[in-house]
Amino acid sequence: MSLIGGLVTIAVLAGCSAPPVLSARDGRVQVVTTTGLLRDLVQNVGGDRVNVTSLVPDGGDPHSYEPSLRDVRNVVYADVAFSNYVMLEEHNIIKTLDANLDEDARNVSLAEDAVKYAAEIIPLVEDVSLDTVWLGLRARGDGAKYGANRASDVLLSATKVTGPGAVFGYLTGSFGDTDIYFNSSDGFDAGNGFRDDTATLPADAHTHMSWVFTKPGIYKLTLAARLQVDQQAKPVPLGEATFTVAVGVPPSESGVDGAVVLDRGHADLTVDLDRDEVYALYDPQGGGESSQIVVPAGKVVIDVPNTALDEVPAGGQYSFLGRAGDRIYQLPQAVLGKHVHGEIDPHLWQNVRNAMSYVEVIRDALIERDPEGARTYRRNATAYLAELDALDRYVRDRIAGIPDARRYLVTTHDAFGYLADAYGVKIAGFVTPNPATEPSLADRRKLTDTIRNLRVPAVFLEPNLAARSSTLTEVAEEQGVRVCSIYGDTFDGDVTTYVQMMRFNADSLRECLG
Repeated sequence: MSLIGGLVTIAVLAGCSAPPVLSARDGRVQVVTTTGLLRDLVQNVGGDRVNVTSLVPDGGDPHSYEPSLRDVRNVVYADVAFSNYVMLEEHNIIKTLDANLDEDARNVSLAEDAVKYAAEIIPLVEDVSLDTVWLGLRARGDGAKYGANRASDVLLSATKVTGPGAVFGYLTGSFGDTDIYFNSSDGFDAGNGFRDDTATLPADAHTHMSWVFTKPGIYKLTLAARLQVDQQAKPVPLGEATFTVAVGVPPSESGVDGAVVLDRGHADLTVDLDRDEVYALYDPQGGGESSQIVVPAGKVVIDVPNTALDEVPAGGQYSFLGRAGDRIYQLPQAVLGKHVHGEIDPHLWQNVRNAMSYVEVIRDALIERDPEGARTYRRNATAYLAELDALDRYVRDRIAGIPDARRYLVTTHDAFGYLADAYGVKIAGFVTPNPATEPSLADRRKLTDTIRNLRVPAVFLEPNLAARSSTLTEVAEEQGVRVCSIYGDTFDGDVTTYVQMMRFNADSLRECLG
């Protein structure tokens, strides 16, 4: 059992004051889901034969939620677990499920399994629209030859740097908190196995992040990669490589023969789990992995131009970069918030037909675990599928009533690609400012021009993301357009079921755009 699992046992024996939701064996099937939305789908299929709880609380963000000890206890007692996966949930949620679920329990990845039931998936294509290259980290391949699974960790460590100043790699969360990956100002932590200068990714995923260099000049940064198959196994070395960075000076001064200059679009410093190699993936146009080309590390020059000159922002969370107002060179994080993901948009349920596929997966998984309840599960699923079929028609009809010229969606979060694709809405934009600084005048002008040029009558805000929506609401007020609500990943006190959520979204779009 994992360390977390051991802590669970200790906590239960000690008589923890908050009893686990799933601890009582009352004859029902004990089910744990990652999100409240999945909890609702399971409850509609399982009815009184299941006792179901979710790890991420209503109002929480599945992209960043960290499981609690009580969440771990619920996993331990579960007979069946349902996750969305395709990188929707924070990786620690998936690790909590996989490390603590009983070996006889069913562990279902709904988005992946739903494809067998005719769910339609959309590739995740990012248009980061930055003036500098967006530089992320990627773990490419699934590591199957090493026995890796979705709970395994790919460790990418900074082991050496040369150059005139310090180098930092960090991630800014949805509410301004920072997660420091690399910090050369105090030396890389070779004596501690590089644990303090290491980024951790799932297999076959990538992450957004910011990079900071404190002085202009040429830098050489060495990254070493390892694969942690499970917490007990010794990490497997996957190679290392050194990348060249030109900060505030011409890339031609790098001394790299035949250099490929990474100066725009999308690039990832990549560890390849199939080839045991570290290199760069680069696409000047900023598309997804399918349009990126492999560039050997020895040929890479990352351009950090003088337009990247910035200041350390105020706030204690940025003090590791220096004093507020100190000059730095920064390649900004492309998308606000912790954003580790794969190549498939994980928000399948925004197309109701996909949610119907989820229901069929849930029905069959519950029947497999509890054959005596098969008739109940089939009856409940049939009734719920009929309700969802009617919901799909309702959403389609409501949105069809919006004039085509006004059917544009501007929001804070790129979670509505399936809604747009299924029901004829056009994604006009979503707010992705550099989270390490105040949005620039260019950011605001771009958003303003989008709203003005398309004559957008309203913008849409997810209630649980209100804290990061000031730019959107301010520009909307300046342009005299409405700010309306839309739900993406989570419920709240007003919207407590999937059917309510999709009806609310359809009504909100119709009222505010039509």
